[in-house]
Amino acid sequence: MEHILDLDRYPLDQPGSPEWQAMVTAAKAGLGRDGLFNLVGLMRPEAVEATLDHVRPRMATESFNHSRWHNIYFKDEVDGLAPDDPALTKVETANHTLCHDQMQGTALDQLYNWAPFMEFLAVVMDQPQLFVMDDPLSGLNVLEYRDGEALNWHFDRSIFTTTLLLQAPKGGGVFEYAQNLRSDDDPNHSGIADLLQGRMTPTQMPQDAGTLNVFLGRNTAHRVSRIKGDRSRIVAVLAHYDRPGARFSPSEQMGFFGRTA
Repeated sequence: MEHILDLDRYPLDQPGSPEWQAMVTAAKAGLGRDGLFNLVGLMRPEAVEATLDHVRPRMATESFNHSRWHNIYFKDEVDGLAPDDPALTKVETANHTLCHDQMQGTALDQLYNWAPFMEFLAVVMDQPQLFVMDDPLSGLNVLEYRDGEALNWHFDRSIFTTTLLLQAPKGGGVFEYAQNLRSDDDPNHSGIADLLQGRMTPTQMPQDAGTLNVFLGRNTAHRVSRIKGDRSRIVAVLAHYDRPGARFSPSEQMGFFGRTA
């Protein structure tokens, strides 16, 4: 993996070493303080470019154009809210998606299946073990956001989300979040309305290509702002689960990927 990842800076291949433990400690501190951590420049530039050489032509001819209007909850009805409540304001998400079966053999595929990478994530997330998905479409996806497209406000279903940025746009495409906007005990609908109506300023997180980000998004609202210009935002999403055998249902596959496995 040394030709793909900067293992001198991030010794993922040395579990238990003092350097590895320091990396774990820093990651946990970031999660506790900011709800996220970054491994800046984890993927080497040459590996990023090789991956983009694989991705770009497939995005142009094979990708699924996913577009939908939704509210922040992805639900038509929410208990305690009237249909016209500003917390239910609808926004548009649009992107282009490649599935795991279209990324076989790439550097991203190797990283996703690499046991030391899963071990590191498991220790940081206080999980006994993490597993790849048993799904030929899910698990590893690459998303492209083109001019005018965006990933709009939402909460994640999973406890944590792992992404690796492959290409940053020239304009827009900024990752923004409102940390702990809600909690398990307080849905904070009024705060969500403030965010959606522009009365709250979210935190912005600039990113460079090659950076791995791990983010706690279940109660932190987040989005990627609308892309501006002819250089798209391309990002990989790597999903690991705390149990083996996880997979999307056929209806979920059709909704996210336009096809079933």
